[in-house]
Amino acid sequence: MGFDFELILAIAFLVTGIFWVYDRIIYLPKRKVVLANMATETRAVLSKDAEQRLAETPKFVVEVKSYFIIIAVIFGLRSFVVEPFQIPSGSMLPTLKIGDFILVNKFDYGLRLPVLNTTIIPTTEPKRGDVVVFKYPLDPSLNYIKRLVGLPGDQVSYHNKVLTVNGQQVSKEFLAKLPISLNPDQEPVDLFSENLGGVQHDIYNSYRFTPHEGEWTVPAGHYFVMGDNRDNSADSRFWGFVPDENMKGRAFYVWLHWDKFFSIPSFKNNGLIE
Repeated sequence: MGFDFELILAIAFLVTGIFWVYDRIIYLPKRKVVLANMATETRAVLSKDAEQRLAETPKFVVEVKSYFIIIAVIFGLRSFVVEPFQIPSGSMLPTLKIGDFILVNKFDYGLRLPVLNTTIIPTTEPKRGDVVVFKYPLDPSLNYIKRLVGLPGDQVSYHNKVLTVNGQQVSKEFLAKLPISLNPDQEPVDLFSENLGGVQHDIYNSYRFTPHEGEWTVPAGHYFVMGDNRDNSADSRFWGFVPDENMKGRAFYVWLHWDKFFSIPSFKNNGLIE
């Protein structure tokens, strides 16, 4: 199982919120009475921490509820506005590199309840060509990122490194032959510019066999996704379709690159994600 930070944050929000409400109902009125009966000179020199502990307010209540506002702000922003992610693998090369830190728009595909991911306010629908973050269907505690290739009802085909959607071959233009890394033992790749649903972006094709060729019909309420590193990506060709309720949002911006703990973070590749 993966590390479900969203669930942990939701639990922290709930626990600190309970303590915050408990304090306001039980101890805050008592503290106000103590402060009202206190001399003005004494109130003036009373620290914020000391004021919180008046009326025999338990220390653990003060400590736990003090985190509520901070956690509530973080929880609200991550759940409904924008959420940060780090790219862990090379499946989206050359668009996204290992160590890229990205931002994901959380309201593009509808406002959703945290953890449950149920849509409460519909907005726009996912579009072909979007780079999307979603809960991995085989283990929802993991977040995956891929490019959306097939919408509900689409016919998707991938043979001999050629992608076809609804009978139309997706156009791609050869740009260059280049090594995938500085490792001379690693095979080179072809760099192409692909136009998918009007979205122009780069992809890699390697020289080895095309993995998991086939044809797929996208069922209602589901999506077909692929990595831009076409021959080195575990995606819908291997594990199937992404249900709509697993969608988390659209990746739209790279704000930092930091691939190794002891390396220096870089901002030179910051920009919008195509």
